[in-house]
This record gives sequence, structure tokens and C-alpha cells, in this order.
Amino acid sequence: KGGVSIRLQFYDSTMCFICAHLAAHRENVTGRNADYANVFSKTSFDIGGEAIREVIRSGSLSQWATGTSNVGARDHDMVFFIGDLNYRIDESMATEKVLDLAEKGDLKELRELDQLNIERAQGRSFQGFEEGKLLFRPTYKYQPGTDVYEQRPDKKLRAPAWCDRILWMAQEPSHVQQLTYARSETPNVSDHKAVYSTMNITIKDVVPQKREAVYDQVMKLLDRFENQTLPSVGLDRVNLDFGMIRYEETVTLPIQVANTGKVVAQFRLVPKLDENTLCKPWMKVSPTYGMLIPGEAPATINFSITIDNATANLLNTGREVLDDILIVRLENGRDYYITIKAQYARSCFGMSVDELVMYSEPIRSVPLDPIKRAEKFDPNPTSALCVPKELWRIIDAIYERGLHENDLFLLSGVQKEVKHIRECLDTGAPLGQYRIHSLAEAMLLFLSNLSTPIVPPTLFPTLEIDSQNIQSFARKFLEELPPIHYNVFVYVMSFFREALLFKDSNKLTAARLARICCTCMVVGASGTKDGSQGAMQRRAGMQLIMLHLLETNTI
Repeated sequence: KGGVSIRLQFYDSTMCFICAHLAAHRENVTGRNADYANVFSKTSFDIGGEAIREVIRSGSLSQWATGTSNVGARDHDMVFFIGDLNYRIDESMATEKVLDLAEKGDLKELRELDQLNIERAQGRSFQGFEEGKLLFRPTYKYQPGTDVYEQRPDKKLRAPAWCDRILWMAQEPSHVQQLTYARSETPNVSDHKAVYSTMNITIKDVVPQKREAVYDQVMKLLDRFENQTLPSVGLDRVNLDFGMIRYEETVTLPIQVANTGKVVAQFRLVPKLDENTLCKPWMKVSPTYGMLIPGEAPATINFSITIDNATANLLNTGREVLDDILIVRLENGRDYYITIKAQYARSCFGMSVDELVMYSEPIRSVPLDPIKRAEKFDPNPTSALCVPKELWRIIDAIYERGLHENDLFLLSGVQKEVKHIRECLDTGAPLGQYRIHSLAEAMLLFLSNLSTPIVPPTLFPTLEIDSQNIQSFARKFLEELPPIHYNVFVYVMSFFREALLFKDSNKLTAARLARICCTCMVVGASGTKDGSQGAMQRRAGMQLIMLHLLETNTI
């Protein structure tokens, strides 16, 4: 899969068109998101020094900040992203129901479960892009040469989907107005239906004489202050202490930058010596550059720390600390050093089960420092728990009052409750009367965000699974699981088998639970998958083993 792009300038507006074919398969949302990010981030055009100087002369501070003659997709006034993006209807809806709704033209429920709409709403893909409302039937998959969705017995049954899309992004949103967004019934030769859109676009037309007059006026204003003194700015603080930051939490602190001199002050953040990035990966800074005229109101630079799963894993293993020094450079002036400091409120999310079983105390009370940890806790493996207490607590809560819950593990929980549940697990506080779906989502997130998956990729079956060999593969798989991973796997599978006893009320099936097990115990914290055909077959084989263990009394 991949993409191709082209740019053009019409009058004084720049436009970039990207046509892409993203990863296939209904379950491969992560692969499509990664393909989009790869295509969008690598779209770059070297337009030459003269063109860049003209862009900067027209007022592009962002291009001045990069210091190169390259422009990316986001640097254009308008970006249009089109193609077979391959996003499908979420797997929570059965294929047969998708077909029925698509054929009837009943689109509301399908739109709500459209993967691209979901990913955009969650900020995981196509950030900043707009798309018209999907008022036409899904464009895939048809019997070629017909207007009938593919349902022939000899063909694989696929759920209809809006694979073919048109999205756009504009520096000035009001400059693009979509007039039509529909699909075409001709030519009728493919298993896709083409889509088209008519746009009304406002184009910039710079009047050279007026621009030069404004440019001369600005230059005269700048010349009036030049050489009177060196630029200087005042920062209201240079030490930022973020305090305690929790898992999946973002904390932002501002710094006010005021021009205290008599000339224009231009500033930008620069990397430290022998480094290529402005700051560590867990830190974001916005804006990273700016210009202040004397007397102008102070500018605000926002510094944000986010503890994601990768950062939590680095902190738990002692490979990272929440300390950094950032450099704000004043053009033709001095450097200012910003000291960053924070503490991590430790969470069981993002850790490994092998470490979690070592502690009977709440994980929040376990020091990150290995020396302090050794002083407080017995490192003897014989005192280890069989499974992490956090997993036991949440499964016990669901077992006690939730096995009858309709659509158990199929509906999302309340995010605020999920966050509170995680805090209870980390601090040892009692689990309140939370919704069962919130507890179920917290359980799956706990397993999905372990630093190492319960099922290592090395244990994936290397041969095709069938009814003749599945018993031996399942036995070999269980024998080769690491001890703690074996305990957790058997514990979770036993719980799921218990949940299946109430399938008439909770609507669970062994097949659905097998998919859930693969999602939360096979992929792991990286969330990435090898997209090769062989890897996909091995994951499919792993899912068959999960299904076998759920349906039989093998464990």
C-alpha cells in the first residue's frame, strides 16, 4: 500500500493532492492509521530557495522556522486526501446486519460505526481533516459489473463499507465549501463504486503593489528600532514543576514571554548540543517559535507532559526520568534555559505481569528507584502472587455482579469511570459501584497495555491449524507459556468460560471472546502488527487456539 502526491499553485494559493491506498482487512484499523501517518508525514516537495523566499516574504513564519526549501503537506493552503482508504464498519456489527442496512439505505447506524469517523473523533488519524456527511450507500464490495453487493456463495462474504473517501484540510476553513459528496454508478466495472465531490474554493490573489507597500512599511518600522540595542525578552519563570502526573494524563504549564527591549525579538526553541530533537518524547511545546514587537502583549508558550504507555514502560524500568532542560534562543541575543521536572504517579498499566506479581501492596506505593524499592520490598520470588492483584480485583468485581450484563465486553464504558477504576487499582482504594461495561473496558485496557503481551509472538503457530492438529498445538502452546503468563492466561480464559455460561443474557459467543483475547493478550502494548501474509496467518491460528480453549475443557 502507499500514496502519491502532487502540488500546484493557483494564483497565490497552494494546493496539495494526495491519493492513497491504505491497508486492507476489516480488523486492521491500526495498520490504516499507520499508513496514513506514514504517507502524510513523508509527503515533501523541494520547491527551491527562490520559491521559499517568496513564501517567507508573503508572511510564512513557519517556513522561516524550518530553514529549508522543503514544504510538507500541512504547509499548503489546502490539502485534499483521496483514495481507497479501506476503513470499514466496526466489527461490533455483524456482517449480515451491515449488508441488510446497506441494501435498505439505512445509513445512520452505519455512519456511527464507520471506522474512519471513529478514528477521526478519537484523534488517532486524519487530524485536522474535514469530510462531508456520508449520505450515500457504502461503495464496497459489489459484484463487478453490477449494482449488487457481493454475496455469491463461492466468494468470501464481506461487510459493505465506505472504503473510498474524499477529505480536505484548509489553513482557512471558510475557503473550502463542499457542494456535493456522492457516489457514481458509472462506470460499472469494479467491485468499488467511485465517489466524487464538488467544492467551492476561495483562492488568494496577492496584489504585488499592495504587498510591497505593506512590506516597505513594515521594514521601515523594523529599521526604526534596529541597532538601538540588542533584543531582550523576559520570561515569567524558567523552572516548571508539574508535580505528580498520572498514566494517560496530560498536564500543561505556560510560560509568558514578553519583549522587554526596544527592537523586535524573534525566538525559537532549539535542540541541545549533539541532539536532534527539541525535547524528550513525552514533552510537547507549542508554539516553538514566535516574534514580539516592542510593546506587544506577551506571548504564551505551553509546555505539556503526557504519560503514554511507552513512557510509562520506560519510567517503570528505570530507563527514563521526568526531567529535561529546554533551550529558548533569542535571535541575536542570549539563550534561556527552561528546567522541566515532574514525578510519575505509578500505575499498574504499562507494567509487566512478572513485576506486578512481586507486590502485594498497591503499585502507587512501590518506588520507581530500584534501591528504595529493594529496601521496602522482599525481592524473593517465592513470595510472588500467582496473578497480579489488580487483575484479580477487577475480574472479581465483574464476576460478582456483572456476568449477566447485556453486551458484556462489547460496549464501551464511561471514560471517566474507567479512569477512576484505574486509580482504584493503583492506590488500593475500594472499587465503587461502577458500571459493568466500565469495569470490563478497564480489564481489557489493563491486559492490552501490559509492557509485554501475555502471549509472546514466539509462541504463534508456525503451521496451518486444522481439526487434526489443534489439540496438540494448544497443549504445546500452554506448556511453553512462561509461568506467570500461564497463570494469567489460564485465569482469564477460565473467567471467560464462566462468562459464556450466561451467554443467553450477556450475548457473548466463544468466537467474539476469542477475538477479544487476541486483541488484548496477543498484540500487547505496542499495538502494532506485522502485516505480512505469514504473520496474519499465524495470528489467525492463534485465534483458533483461543477459540478451541474456550469451547473445550482443555485447560
